[in-house]
Amino acid sequence: MGIPMAEQLIKADYAVTVYNRSKEKEAALKEMGASIAETPNDLITANDVVIVMVSDDAAIEQIFKGEDGLFSAEIPGKIIINMSTVSPSISKEMAAFCKEKGSVYLDAPVSGSVKQAETGQLVIMVGGEEDAFNKVKPILEKMGKMAVRLGETGVGNVAKLAINSLLALYTQGLAETVVFANQQGIKTEDLLNLINNGAIANTFTKIKGDVIVAGNYKPAFALKHIVKDLNLAKAIGLDSPLARTALTTFTDASANYGEEDLIAVIKQLKG
Repeated sequence: MGIPMAEQLIKADYAVTVYNRSKEKEAALKEMGASIAETPNDLITANDVVIVMVSDDAAIEQIFKGEDGLFSAEIPGKIIINMSTVSPSISKEMAAFCKEKGSVYLDAPVSGSVKQAETGQLVIMVGGEEDAFNKVKPILEKMGKMAVRLGETGVGNVAKLAINSLLALYTQGLAETVVFANQQGIKTEDLLNLINNGAIANTFTKIKGDVIVAGNYKPAFALKHIVKDLNLAKAIGLDSPLARTALTTFTDASANYGEEDLIAVIKQLKG
């Protein structure tokens, strides 16, 4: 996700510097004109605004506080935008940490996958100081079609976890529907044709339906990450019947299909 998001900023003529823990992933951005930072601290030294996009709370802890991390040296006056899907608690912790260092933290997770990142059509939900949000909103609007501040620190994370919980329910529902129809002798292509031309048609069903038909489960959003997000949502109070069922199903599926796209849950349901 971070690579196409950075590409949008380069295309918009921002001076972009990148740091990636996987050095081979920097090459394409360097060819587009980005500068390369050797460490997170080098990155924040060279820029007033830093955007973080990593996988989980542990990675955030390392990026901010690790050796050569963003604040391994005292560098005040920065705005750090964390666009990762992480817990509200880590955002509150990092916001307090950034304030101690004289900088400002925004949580700004995104709704959308790689395709939306590649076309600048992400939806961005933000928690944190309003003044900081207004300063960086033009940057966010180059990466997304909508950037909305919802409230104080952590609320952007809560909104993202709510949306991803619905994503899990959609995904399992679609997979179960296809499996049921197949068991009754209906071809997947015929079922999807009906769904995609009916009242419940939506972009997600079209995209994931194509994945099922093609049998190519290369991850746009890895199944293991929806398990992480459902657990994060559970930790802050999500305990509904459908959410409990989805967490069990995706956790079971993750053992064999965690590195594949989340719609690979259909393999688990087929047994």
